[in-house]
Amino acid sequence: MQRSDYLLSQLDVLEAESIHIIREVAAEFERPVLLFSGGKDSIVMLRLAQKAFRPAPIPFPVMHVDTGHNFPEVIEFRDRRVAELGVRLIIASVQESIDSGRVVEETGKRASRNRLQTTTLLDAIEEHRFDAAFGGARRDEEKARAKERVVSFRDDFGQWDPKNQRPELWNLYNTKIRQGEHVRVFPLSNWTELDVWDYIRREELEIPSIYFAHTRTVFERDGMLLDDNPYAHRDEDEPTFEAMVRYRTVGDASCTGAVKSTATTLDAVIEEIMATRITERGQTRADDRTSEAAMEDRKKEGYF
Repeated sequence: MQRSDYLLSQLDVLEAESIHIIREVAAEFERPVLLFSGGKDSIVMLRLAQKAFRPAPIPFPVMHVDTGHNFPEVIEFRDRRVAELGVRLIIASVQESIDSGRVVEETGKRASRNRLQTTTLLDAIEEHRFDAAFGGARRDEEKARAKERVVSFRDDFGQWDPKNQRPELWNLYNTKIRQGEHVRVFPLSNWTELDVWDYIRREELEIPSIYFAHTRTVFERDGMLLDDNPYAHRDEDEPTFEAMVRYRTVGDASCTGAVKSTATTLDAVIEEIMATRITERGQTRADDRTSEAAMEDRKKEGYF
């Protein structure tokens, strides 16, 4: 007898959709890669990729576009996690791009390597001939993200043009590209930050320790708490102090801010996320405090 009371939870629906996307891309493209930084969104994507193919191993490598200005806790977690899964890790180094003259490092008080990642990423895609790159972008991050498709087309130069995106009808994805072109794929397009945290709790996923509240030496700049490290270029008029903080995202240590928090458990973190009215990037990313048009221009250049 067929059951009529079978219902899927919100997380089950999101998980099923994401797994479908990952399987579709793995079937249609020759050389996909999963962008993995050790952050919460890429941790969730890695779990979804596990579920998509188990008991077989994940059939594509993971790649970290490494600025060289990372939080040590995240790099330790990254290396340990990929070793546990037996996945091949490719490190695309921004420092190597600087050393080879491909990019010029920014200088000054607010210097960051975030923008330099674009060239490093595009060079790595060309070097390894990747034709699809899984990214962890969610549409609740900022307005320019909402113009992306799930399978987001990039031209021969790695550039994104919102007017040149293919229509996506229901769960039908256009995966046809010519040699030299590639796509960015966003399996978490319909997820929110709260969905990600709920999934981490449900799946009992390990995450880097800096996502939980801890005592840290920080300083304040532009209303943001930045870690006191050599990459942040702290001025003498920016005194340090100790505070109980955690991170909502883990990016370049030169411009990723912490938030004051007492949340030392997943339940407490989720309660904070439910109560906040400030977006993740708006609260924690100094380099992303810019207009929608400026963010769109950065994406057109090939930015994440």
